[in-house]
Amino acid sequence: MSSLHDITFTTIDGESATLADYAGHAVLVVNVASECGLTPQYEGLQELADDYRERGFFVLGFPCNQFMGQEPGDEDAIKEFTSEKYGVTFPLAAKVDVNGPDRHPLYAELTAVADTDGEAGDVQWNFEKFLLSPTGEVVGRFRPKVEPGAPELTEAIEDVLPV
Repeated sequence: MSSLHDITFTTIDGESATLADYAGHAVLVVNVASECGLTPQYEGLQELADDYRERGFFVLGFPCNQFMGQEPGDEDAIKEFTSEKYGVTFPLAAKVDVNGPDRHPLYAELTAVADTDGEAGDVQWNFEKFLLSPTGEVVGRFRPKVEPGAPELTEAIEDVLPV
């Protein structure tokens, strides 16, 4: 891929989109699930989206059912759950694979980036986070247990905000 911005994905509403739609903004890409012990992170992700929206920041959620079947619903069920339970208004994609032979092309690129311990490779679990700069460069990888409000994540976001 020439750029992460060139990669297409399908939104939860079935529309085609690319990361170019978010060019010039900082973006946090997160694989999400509705029936995981980490699912309450939706609340913190929505807070990040709300707190930094005016400064050029977006959260993008990519539902994934690869971890113990913790995202079993279809797109309509996911939209209803996230909206009603957590008030999610940030953009969600259609379900994707983040690991394995059917890994979405976006995740093929993202997983090539190492975390702070120098580990690249497969997504470990639901709610792994990748921070993209306004130019579409991956500038941070945060493992699933890093909470959305963790200082290391919020500081990294603030470092790449365009406004």
